[in-house]
Amino acid sequence: MASIKLNNYSQRFILNNEVHARPYQLMSSPMRVSHIALLSNDHEQEIKAISSLCDHFGVTRPNSDSNFFIADFPLFQMRWERHTEFSTYTLAEPVNSDQPFAESALSKLPENWLAELPGEVLTSLNLELVRNLDEELTLVDLHKLFSSNTVAGSVVSSGAAIVWTDFNIHGDGFNRVLIEDKDLRQRQAGRLVQRILEIETYRMLALLSLPLARKFSLELSRSDTELARLTQQVSGLWKIEEEQKLLEELSRIAANVEHIAANTGYRFSATNAYYGLVNRRITELREQRIDGVQTFQEFMERRLTPAVRTCESVSERVNSLSNRISRVSDLLRTRININLEAQNRDLLHSMDKRAAVQLRLQEMVEGLSVVVLSYYGVGLIGYMLKGLKQLNINVNTDLAIGISVPLVALTVYMGLRLTRRRLDARLKDDDASK
Repeated sequence: MASIKLNNYSQRFILNNEVHARPYQLMSSPMRVSHIALLSNDHEQEIKAISSLCDHFGVTRPNSDSNFFIADFPLFQMRWERHTEFSTYTLAEPVNSDQPFAESALSKLPENWLAELPGEVLTSLNLELVRNLDEELTLVDLHKLFSSNTVAGSVVSSGAAIVWTDFNIHGDGFNRVLIEDKDLRQRQAGRLVQRILEIETYRMLALLSLPLARKFSLELSRSDTELARLTQQVSGLWKIEEEQKLLEELSRIAANVEHIAANTGYRFSATNAYYGLVNRRITELREQRIDGVQTFQEFMERRLTPAVRTCESVSERVNSLSNRISRVSDLLRTRININLEAQNRDLLHSMDKRAAVQLRLQEMVEGLSVVVLSYYGVGLIGYMLKGLKQLNINVNTDLAIGISVPLVALTVYMGLRLTRRRLDARLKDDDASK
């Protein structure tokens, strides 16, 4: 078929290949698998350690920007996966021993190589994939393999295998999982092993927030008690100084709650995500009950789910407390604003009184101004009349001055009123323009 030229999106092939980037391994029993998950953010050091292992065995190195690597080494097959906050290393080797957990596949690694890996171990697990046993495992056999711990198990993959584990860390520092291969195909076995490893890894990752939940639970209780006390005091406050002091205390509680939210928000969200992955992987097992034995689903519901619910409860308390603080803060600010408005109203009322007094004083001053200006005006008229007398113009000076007094006073008064009206009109125009 002739190829058709298309204008492909620049990331099309990268996105398409993403779903094929981390394939399942092909496995067949008997097989020994060792798996470790480390909390690490040092991608460069991980690539360096894996490259040194490849050089040791003469295997092609991974690319420096790789997040996934799988290769066949002379003694084992290795799988490395880099995730957001952790990395996993899985070694698988075929075995001929009929004694499960006799040793770890990690023993095939060069001495001290594990010490080169960055990060802290969160999960370490030894898994044995054994062929269909001639005789069914008894509880006595399981107690020997799992150090007398309570065992959970179920028939999985539509009856193709039986899985046993105790979810405990044994004396060698590893958890143990036993898979009895009834009729597993290679790819089916690889998927089953990968799901079991992911269940154990994600189970531990989901629990990372539990110490935080326990740590901050007591602080939240104290903050809750303080908030209840402050809320009761709100209705009894009358002075704005008291309200401002209460608002300061409320701000301190809010800062503490926000600090807790900042330290737990990501971790609690991650817990919900990992818990969902655990449940999804268990569902994919398609478990069938074995009489007298807990299934994986039952074990998680009784042991993991309560821990996750505790984290969810603390997360909800943080959000609830933050919302309550916000409501009380709004209430206090509203009260403070109302009191400030009342103070401003009283201040304006006081200013109105002062303005009225000033107006009265101004009117008194205007009255005095009329008298003063009239006095000077009459004086000027008197001087003018005296000058006319020197010109031999016969004028009754006293009579003329007496007649001029009311005329001058009226003229001064009208002039002042006209001036004040013009000033008032100008002020009104300025206020209207604003």
